[in-house]
Amino acid sequence: MPAFSSRDPRTPGFWDERFERGFTPWDLGGVPAALRDFTARVDGPKAALIPGCGNGYELAWLLEAAWDAVAIDFSPAAVSRAKQAAGPWAVRVVEADFFSWEPPRPLDLVYERAFLCAMPPAMWPQVAARWAALLPAGGLLAGFFFFGESLRGPPFGIRRADLDALLAPHFALIEEAGVADSLPVFEGRERWMVWRRR
Repeated sequence: MPAFSSRDPRTPGFWDERFERGFTPWDLGGVPAALRDFTARVDGPKAALIPGCGNGYELAWLLEAAWDAVAIDFSPAAVSRAKQAAGPWAVRVVEADFFSWEPPRPLDLVYERAFLCAMPPAMWPQVAARWAALLPAGGLLAGFFFFGESLRGPPFGIRRADLDALLAPHFALIEEAGVADSLPVFEGRERWMVWRRR
């Protein structure tokens, strides 16, 4: 691993440094199979948010499937990369803080991909509360959840019981599956999950 000067993942500078130096082991380089399958069978296009979008490959995929999607990140370097990846959809990539950003229209879905595990565990209740605030009853939180008990990160793994306790007050789990195309950093420790807002 390269030597980095920024050690606090709660700051944009931490992520800027990694994107600028090309150290992104969490980056699949495309759209995960589980998301492709999900969009193919879900009931109609949705208004979707991709928080902590990184390179943002999923944004163009959703927009081309007629979804009303927006991607946000608080790292200027990530936003720059995501705008390049989005091509004609670059305007749908926004530099913003997840905890204060307000959607321009009601959301149907929040897509989770290496966002929760990028946050230190002390911030997880804030993340879950914000997910709940952004979604109406019946809205979906869908994506990949990284499990483990490592105190070092990111990625910060969460124990299954802790994830259930974190989300159960606001969400009900309606779908779960293994992940066939995990990156080495996540392999064997992530699950595709869909949670419905209560």
